[in-house]
Amino acid sequence: MTGMLLIILLIVLAAALFERYQRRKIYQQADKMLEQILNRETIEISDIQEGEISVLAGKMIRIQEKLEFELNLAQEEKEQVKSLISNMSHQLKTPLSSVLMYRDLLETEKGEEKRQYFLDRMKLQIGKINWILQSLFKMARLEQGAIQFEAENTSLKDTLVTALNSIYDQAEERGIDIAIEPFADCLLHHNKKWTAEVFANILENAIKYSEKGSTVEIKVSPLELFTEIRFQDYGIGIQKDELTKIFHRFYRSRDVENKEGSGIGLYLSRLILEQENGYMIVTSDYGKGSCFSVFLQNCQN
Repeated sequence: MTGMLLIILLIVLAAALFERYQRRKIYQQADKMLEQILNRETIEISDIQEGEISVLAGKMIRIQEKLEFELNLAQEEKEQVKSLISNMSHQLKTPLSSVLMYRDLLETEKGEEKRQYFLDRMKLQIGKINWILQSLFKMARLEQGAIQFEAENTSLKDTLVTALNSIYDQAEERGIDIAIEPFADCLLHHNKKWTAEVFANILENAIKYSEKGSTVEIKVSPLELFTEIRFQDYGIGIQKDELTKIFHRFYRSRDVENKEGSGIGLYLSRLILEQENGYMIVTSDYGKGSCFSVFLQNCQN
């Protein structure tokens, strides 16, 4: 009887020691995996067998993958902010310098005619600063999903007229004719205010990079699911290797680096169209002109 009791006690003691060993092993493995997570090292699972440790290892790996994703996302956002600040500084440097220069000239100039000239030039530069800032804010908020706008069944003609009114003075100043091929008005799925900005951005570029006295043609072509709004200019054109780059944020063609511009308009236009489930493409004959085509969804009957 005493021998049997001793055997039972030994079995209980062995089980307790084994359980303690197992718990200690789990603790050591958990501690090792946590250390690997903290050091952003790959969790080693080659020596982990089936059981509690294996289940724990699987969860640790999922935690590590999620943390790594969040850390990479945070780093990307940090780089985006740095890039945005750097580009904002670059974009604002020239007009701000001009404003300061005209301010200094106004302080010393006595002639009324010259003072008015400097005031007009200062207003122009302040307008550019305001446009750059507004565009940058729109761009950043669209990228972050902070701006949500409703797209609805809207008249294409009304949207085009809004865009044309905003660039009329620029076209007239350069003697550029905007020729619209007659078309039947139609309702397309878009937001009038934001899409008019897309059209205006395209037209401003066409006016800016075309010779004085040339023509910009607008043609509307209904398709099965979309309607194409085509803007054809006869300006400097775009080199083949730059056709996709021009839609990148802050990208400016090497052919127009010395001309005024921010490299924001087309990128912003692309973001706007994505919100409306539309898109834009470009074709170009370098040295002879470019054609930007905007595709907006037809309204469902």
